[in-house]
Amino acid sequence: MATLEKIRNKAGIGITIFIGMALAAFVLGDAVKSGSSIMRGNQQEIAKIAGKSVDYKEFQKKVDDLTDIYKMNSGSSSIDQKTTEQIREQTWMGLVRNYTMKDIYDNLGIGVTSNELFELVSGENPHPIIQSLFRDQKTGTVNRPALIQFLKYQQSNSTGPEHNYWLFVENQIVEERSFTKYNNLVSKGIFTTSDEAKQSIEGKNKKVNIEFVGKPFTMISDSSVKVSETEVQKYYDTHKEKFKQEASRDFEYVLFPVVASKGDEDKVIKWINDIKPEFAAVEDPAAYVNVNSDKQFDASFLKKTEVPAALADFAFNGKPGDMYGPYKEGQSWKLCKIQKFEDLPDSVNARHILIKVSAQAELAKAKSTADSLKRVLVLGGDFAALAHKYSSDEGSAAKGGELGWFKRGAMVKPFDEAAFFGKINDYQVVTSQFGIHIIQVTKKGNTTKNVQLATIVRNIEPSSQTYQQTYSVASKFAAENRDLKAFRASVTSQGLNKRLATISEADKDVSGLENSRVLVRAAFKAEIGQPIISAEGTPIFELGSQFVIAVLSSTQDKGYSTVSSVKPSIELELRKQKKAEQLVEQMKGKTDLNSLASLLGTTVGQAQNIDFEAYAIPGLGNEPAIAGAASALEPGSVSKPITGSNGVYVVKATAVNKGTYSDIAAERFQNKMALGYRVQVQAFDALKENAGVVDKRAKFY
Repeated sequence: MATLEKIRNKAGIGITIFIGMALAAFVLGDAVKSGSSIMRGNQQEIAKIAGKSVDYKEFQKKVDDLTDIYKMNSGSSSIDQKTTEQIREQTWMGLVRNYTMKDIYDNLGIGVTSNELFELVSGENPHPIIQSLFRDQKTGTVNRPALIQFLKYQQSNSTGPEHNYWLFVENQIVEERSFTKYNNLVSKGIFTTSDEAKQSIEGKNKKVNIEFVGKPFTMISDSSVKVSETEVQKYYDTHKEKFKQEASRDFEYVLFPVVASKGDEDKVIKWINDIKPEFAAVEDPAAYVNVNSDKQFDASFLKKTEVPAALADFAFNGKPGDMYGPYKEGQSWKLCKIQKFEDLPDSVNARHILIKVSAQAELAKAKSTADSLKRVLVLGGDFAALAHKYSSDEGSAAKGGELGWFKRGAMVKPFDEAAFFGKINDYQVVTSQFGIHIIQVTKKGNTTKNVQLATIVRNIEPSSQTYQQTYSVASKFAAENRDLKAFRASVTSQGLNKRLATISEADKDVSGLENSRVLVRAAFKAEIGQPIISAEGTPIFELGSQFVIAVLSSTQDKGYSTVSSVKPSIELELRKQKKAEQLVEQMKGKTDLNSLASLLGTTVGQAQNIDFEAYAIPGLGNEPAIAGAASALEPGSVSKPITGSNGVYVVKATAVNKGTYSDIAAERFQNKMALGYRVQVQAFDALKENAGVVDKRAKFY
């Protein structure tokens, strides 16, 4: 286990990056087998991919395995909800890729042999994952002795966590290598011709200066453009694929926030006044704060400009032991006591030698090394030479350990305190999260008076009685409003702030509601017009510091939106088309831009150096159609009316600037690379679509 911890700590962020990249391919063990019974398939099926059923328990086992590996890697015994969701998602991505690609690999003969895997692990050019895990931080190359030591250790401990960890690593290498081989095959089928490269170069070399006149669609009133029901239906039938939708639910809800009452605040005021005499008399204010305050003691020394304005005069005109308050600041009552004063520099110039510590076992040795280096320095040793030889901070080591000038707060706290409170030219040995530092302050800036304050903080929070009172109000509202009609009527009569939400089954939260996944899941089990009921059988959801009551107002099933539901967007598109036809007809045949601008009631605009790949036009916004048309114009020529995203335009080329780029071979290579990457993404997307992925995770999480 110590070996694993050393690898984990030495890899540091490298493993974190590796986890983030590799988890997308993660699937431990054999592919999930389909359910063996009708009951199991119906109730425990979490997905169906390429015709194969994925069982919830087996999927969760993979999530649990990956969670264990994450904990092992991070050194933590627990993980938060966000990380749990990320692990589920990445396990899912790996599962989809595994099922989607397995048969493809078999059909194409793609695989990774044992000899190839050996080379990828311990060959001359190891896989990037191996390079990340076993990189020597000083040389930037693979630390082969450490790699070999780890391989031997895990082989001799086949039942230990190191062995399972290594199986995980090998699996990532095999998955990544197989997918890379597939992508290489796809990329090899991509070809670009010299003519295509020439055409691309011509487009890049041609820069056009233009004048333009246009009229936005918004300048024509919607009421002047009629759209019939027949036209709406025809558009819907012709473009039906645009109106595919996932299952969703609409609901209305009200909030009953739990807010501290005046009585709650009065209790806080009484409490802080009661402890004032005791706080005034206590000999160790810092310890007293740590025991009694809602915020731990802050040992920082502050300049006058860093102290809250209301306290500044008190803090710098008083003496140690003087008190201020109680006073209210935000949602807290505070009591402040002057701890002590120090004259401190605003900045210091220092140098250091860092002895890096990668594991707890190395700490004693690192301290011993630091103490030895300090003794050498005290006896007149060369700081710069020792920094070059021993410091793990490569940036400063190259400069003899010099850090230059830095202000307070720029360094980690132990280092900062040593630098600003230490004496010039003294050698200090300090421990931080980066390791053991030998610090020497060489210069200090001008000193100013600083104060350290001990502050008791008592937050104003709702009491259990306030929670109960708020719950009673929410409960009464829920009992009196058992359908949508009554809900809406009460919201109006009581002047409540009704909110609306549209959610899909996979949504993690309702926007603005903390930890509201439970509400999302419940909404998909509710009936239209009825309150949404929690798994505990109550219509009251406690989400964060508020109670929520919601009623389902409508549902949309997976499939196609109805004509009525998308009618407004269709009418908008059809009006835009009709407005474009009107404007095109009005502008047709007009080549004098000034006359056309006068006719339309607009002005002539200008833009410089427009090429074929331009997307936005200065003064017009996103209008790629104009860029495409302008790039085809010759000097002095005028375009036909161009229908853009926001209006109709006529463009005149005032000048054409020709570039000199002519490397056809380089352009072919660049085009092939860009096309190859796009095709790789599209190929996998097509395979996923062909696999017919049915995602039922929302039933379980």
